[in-house]
Amino acid sequence: MPANDQIEILWNHVSAHLRSSVSADSYTRWFASLKLLSAGDDAVRFRVPDSIHQLWIEMNYLPVLQSAFGAVTGLRHQFVFEVESGLATTENGKVNGAWQPVAEAPAPVEAAVRVFEDEAEKVPGEGLSPALTFENFVVGASNQFAHAAALAVAQKPGRSYNPLFFYGGSGLGKTHLMHAIGTSVRENKPRAKVIYITSEEFTNQFIHALQTNSIARFRKRFRLADVLLIDDVHFLAGKERSQEEFFHTFNALLDGHKQIVLCSDRPPGEIKDLENRLVTRFEWGQTAELTQPDEETRLAILRKRAESLEVEVPAYLMEFIASRISTSIRRLQGALVRVASWISLHGRMTPEAAEELLRDLLAHEAKNVMTIDRIQKGVAANFDIRLADMTGRKRPVAIARPRQIAMYLARELTGLSYQELGTAFGGRDHGTVMHACRTIERLVKEDAALRFRISSIETQLRRAP
Repeated sequence: MPANDQIEILWNHVSAHLRSSVSADSYTRWFASLKLLSAGDDAVRFRVPDSIHQLWIEMNYLPVLQSAFGAVTGLRHQFVFEVESGLATTENGKVNGAWQPVAEAPAPVEAAVRVFEDEAEKVPGEGLSPALTFENFVVGASNQFAHAAALAVAQKPGRSYNPLFFYGGSGLGKTHLMHAIGTSVRENKPRAKVIYITSEEFTNQFIHALQTNSIARFRKRFRLADVLLIDDVHFLAGKERSQEEFFHTFNALLDGHKQIVLCSDRPPGEIKDLENRLVTRFEWGQTAELTQPDEETRLAILRKRAESLEVEVPAYLMEFIASRISTSIRRLQGALVRVASWISLHGRMTPEAAEELLRDLLAHEAKNVMTIDRIQKGVAANFDIRLADMTGRKRPVAIARPRQIAMYLARELTGLSYQELGTAFGGRDHGTVMHACRTIERLVKEDAALRFRISSIETQLRRAP
């Protein structure tokens, strides 16, 4: 069967998986216009109509795309996008306004449909997204230390900070930095084996290895890595066999002076149901927190992202977006892409039109903006104490305990750093807030009545307008 027919059959199967994973509107808008150019054992190449399509898919649908291809081929691929305008092409790009013939798939599609372990060791940069680099990462006060630590690790893997542990809320740049480290290492050391994987995928592949009696191959794959990047490590919590396996993988890499980079939504000590020996090892190296960027940094992020678009987005619209979306960089960039798409179709856009276009994003943002002041008021009202006691110095249990609960809830619901929370609670230091959070975390495990009360307060806070 000709390679082009094989490509078409592969894409039909992948498309069927995509249609079951996304809405009909999303498929029509973002996937119907994709053209699959080639599919090898390690890389898949697409042609997209414009850079907005490429950007939106990379930001929002890469996991879906990876899952669909994985379901059909059994492999984890890297994706390369060629923009039809020629602004982001690879070697088969546009020349003098005409597309050059695209090479056939480097291998038949049938050869790509095999169990993932057979080819995993041949992919030295497995799982990395070439779009996430240090060059397009915007540095601000919220991520400055994390960025510096990532650079140090990329320059001297296994020697600077090992392990390096990033933590912070969703959409703040942790995954970006992990990919940037991996890509940088590969550029400097092309033969280095770099693996990026989520802890969920690690667990799934471990289970698969147990079921197929291929545990030796599984272990070899990860323990021979030069750089192992594990995303969402909190997913290991409560999974005893996976934690046991990862513990030995961790030790093997560390003993071999190989680099380990981890990330989670919270620091190691706050991941519930994670074995103590793993927590201790995660804290051996360097931890770096990423917090919500301030408005100046958000604007810089938008300006940086706007450079990659083919549409000129006016400064006043970027300022509008930066002022209204603060909790997630992904949502921030998604709003920009949506506005850019509208402008490319309709022309000039007013802030009023932007507000209407982004109504769902802005509503979601408003719903998820939880302020410390709101939490302090809610807890004070529930315990019938004065709001001033939240920031005061009085220490009787009737006041100190609600204050600790407010700190705990503020940490859980805002994602702010201990230092920022300490400032908001009367200028207390980092250690005081950390102690308060850990105290309440311990108490809710032991005291069902307190657990219920805190849960009720949280529910009330989320429902408040």
